[in-house]
Amino acid sequence: MAGQELISTEPATGAILWQGMAGDASAEVAAARAGWYEWAARPLAYRIEALRRFANVVRSRHEAFADLIARETGKPLWEARTEVDTVIGKVDISVTAFSERTGQRRIDAPMGSRLALRHKPHGVLAVLGPYNFPAHLPNGHIVPALLAGNAVVFKPSEKTPATGAFLIDCYRAAGIPEASVRLLLGGPDEGRALASHPDIDGLLFTGSARTGLALNRAFAETPEKILALEMGGNNPIVVWSTPDIYTAAVLVIQSAFTSAGQRCTAARRLIVDQTLYEPLIDQVNALAGRLIIGEPHADPAPFMGPVIDNEVADMLTESFLELSSLGGRPIRYLQRPVEGRPFLTPGIIDMTEARKKFDIELFGPILQVIRVDSFEDAIAEANDTRYGLSASLISQQPKLYDQFWANIRAGIVNWNKPTNGASSSAPFGGVGWSGNHRPSAYYAADYCAFPVVSSETEQARASIGIGLRES
Repeated sequence: MAGQELISTEPATGAILWQGMAGDASAEVAAARAGWYEWAARPLAYRIEALRRFANVVRSRHEAFADLIARETGKPLWEARTEVDTVIGKVDISVTAFSERTGQRRIDAPMGSRLALRHKPHGVLAVLGPYNFPAHLPNGHIVPALLAGNAVVFKPSEKTPATGAFLIDCYRAAGIPEASVRLLLGGPDEGRALASHPDIDGLLFTGSARTGLALNRAFAETPEKILALEMGGNNPIVVWSTPDIYTAAVLVIQSAFTSAGQRCTAARRLIVDQTLYEPLIDQVNALAGRLIIGEPHADPAPFMGPVIDNEVADMLTESFLELSSLGGRPIRYLQRPVEGRPFLTPGIIDMTEARKKFDIELFGPILQVIRVDSFEDAIAEANDTRYGLSASLISQQPKLYDQFWANIRAGIVNWNKPTNGASSSAPFGGVGWSGNHRPSAYYAADYCAFPVVSSETEQARASIGIGLRES
């Protein structure tokens, strides 16, 4: 509720990091609505220059920003630094994408006329951001939205409000008008109020499938509003016909446990040829046992930090136990090494003989393993999900990759690469419960402006050549 106090604590230590007050959705939308016309009327070159100033501000605050992200999310400092890099890089990538995908064009037409293709901004766009990449992911919506001439009302996750406030302060320091980008702090109530506000022209969302599906239903009766959903995945990594077992194991570890498994592209399911199972699992298990798990600034640097909070850690622990109760065979138990804090060790469980497999996104360091006898069975198992974000094949056989690419149901299909680590210079999105066919990253330009086609001529000429009576 507006005026309610928000407190952000460091997952690794429990220390209070930030305190503030929840805002009012209607007030923020009204401020954006009042100011977006002026921003939209500015020349594109002006908006580009303003956003490049924003990138320079972030660059000048790089270490402070990375330190804040690391403390608020618990992710290692090295990973937080790469997140700040992506915030900076988003500006130039978006400028190129805007020109390529939504630029102005002239099209030849008969009789001396011409067709003009231009794009207009929607108006006021709401952005709901997640906690796992609290700067990079919402910024991936905000930059292209502002570039296209929209005003933005951004609500960060209630788990990472300090990062959201820091991000918006960088826009302020760059001289971007306050009415053009607004910050709405708060919890689920403020999120619902913003998403359902009659004066927004669209919503750009990154988060869970449960929330995304609710938003999809809520927007069903407002087709005039743009809705872009990125809702995560239950992603498979398939290992087949490869002699380099150690490298395959490294790719599995990177896919499943980077960011403590808190990536929407993280591998949730390892599908492996029965004949490779024992040597691969031995290597994966050994590597998982060597991973350093620690607080963000630890020395030596950790591979992964805690999950976001104790509530999530408790849910993941209970989920691992439930997988075991369904017939899963634990290979490496999910453990809580620090009492009272949400650190988790990697959990690996063989679900091949389980009585039931849940098609859900367990957003943390849990990897489910499934053994199969044929490559066709591997593809069928990989596709046995309502999600369709990311999938990867580890194999030395190009023909198998051709078969995998042709038959797998996912928006990101990789070969001998992790399931995660997507480039901002390419579209990012999936099918099924992973999104609504509005990919972000490079293709964000597509949903931040709509095309307007004009048939034009400098002098009006018209005649009716058929269907008229004699005068």
